[in-house]
Amino acid sequence: MRKSANLRLSRNLLLFLGLILLTFWLLFKGQNIEGLIDIVKSANSYYIFLGIFVMFLYYSIEAYNIRSVLKSFGERISLLSALKFTLIGFFFSAITPAATGGQPVEIYYMTKEKVSGANATMALLVQLCGFQISTISLGIICGLSNLTLLSEGLGWLFMLGLTINGFALAIMLMCIFSKKLTKKVINALIRILKIFKLKNTDARKDRIEEGLEKYNESSVYIKSHKSEFIKAILRVFVQIILFYSVPFFVYKAFGLNSHTFFQIFTMQAVLYTIVSGLPLPGSVGVSETVFLGIFGSVFGEKLLSGAMLLSRGITFYWYVIISLIVVVINAIRMKDVVGEIDEKVIEAETEKAGVA
Repeated sequence: MRKSANLRLSRNLLLFLGLILLTFWLLFKGQNIEGLIDIVKSANSYYIFLGIFVMFLYYSIEAYNIRSVLKSFGERISLLSALKFTLIGFFFSAITPAATGGQPVEIYYMTKEKVSGANATMALLVQLCGFQISTISLGIICGLSNLTLLSEGLGWLFMLGLTINGFALAIMLMCIFSKKLTKKVINALIRILKIFKLKNTDARKDRIEEGLEKYNESSVYIKSHKSEFIKAILRVFVQIILFYSVPFFVYKAFGLNSHTFFQIFTMQAVLYTIVSGLPLPGSVGVSETVFLGIFGSVFGEKLLSGAMLLSRGITFYWYVIISLIVVVINAIRMKDVVGEIDEKVIEAETEKAGVA
């Protein structure tokens, strides 16, 4: 099992790195690389570091959210430990399709530090619920503010992303608040699977119902901790606002002034809505391509590729490196647990496949 898990994790890493190499080869072939580097170097470092700091606040707020929910259960962890869990979860989400690996590994690390697995799961479910509500709400508002942009060929991609995320949120809320309805849906799906004579349908049903119990426990938590839940959702909104602000700092780094913060903010919201529902590791390739399509009029042809590199570097690649360092340090500190972590990732992917 451990050998299989190691192979699966290695495959995910290779896929992730392969997508990065392919993306940058396709985007930059035939370009003057030295000129591109000069453009990146010309950016004002003050705004670049400000963008990096804003993303640090983004992850810090998520860590605070996790710590706050755990505290409501009587769990005691430091904010630094919660930040460590957050960065580790981000790394494994980044390298696995549909971000299936992040939460299981976060829960694993929490339980290693004496946090109840059930409480850890609850903290991450609250965070995930808040994230879906925030991104969908802001996506709709910002999409309506960019109807001209969406009419230029991105509208159907935006609607697809909004539909995928909305469907995921609807299922999540149904699982949390309506156990009876959810079981009816599960039974209907299992009957359909049996009609097509797919294997292991009963085992799949057991796995789904086991996961359903965790969502039902969320309903109890939300009803008994309404104030904490609302605060958690509001903090996630602040998170997303910070995340969507990064392209504006890149914009200012190039000394540009013709577009407002709100205009660039809403464009980033549209971009994220389009790419967030796709099952690619870290949305690699799609995020870069859509950035070039959306922000062309903002940065102009000369600066556009450099702006994409900086924006995507700040919001994603830089923190992939940072989170990888955190993962390695913890793996060394915990010595022989790497195989166990790999197994958590493969279990998550297997469970995802079982549901699909």
